Amino acid sequence: MSQYSKLNRLLTQAFGIFFGIALAVWILRGLGVGILAAIPGGIIWLLLGLAIVFAILAYVQKTWWRF
Repeated sequence: MSQYSKLNRLLTQAFGIFFGIALAVWILRGLGVGILAAIPGGIIWLLLGLAIVFAILAYVQKTWWRF
């Protein structure tokens, strides 16, 4: 496995983790479940933003970067 595919796998996994957490928190917050109801919306936007950044980095690394 090359260095590029390892990095791309890590970036893709990071995207999935942040997106999954953001989605779960958003749904559970909407249902009013426990302490998640008190989480500010900015935290959810931050998690979604991080997921988007990792998705862009994974795409760019796969197609353009050769470092």
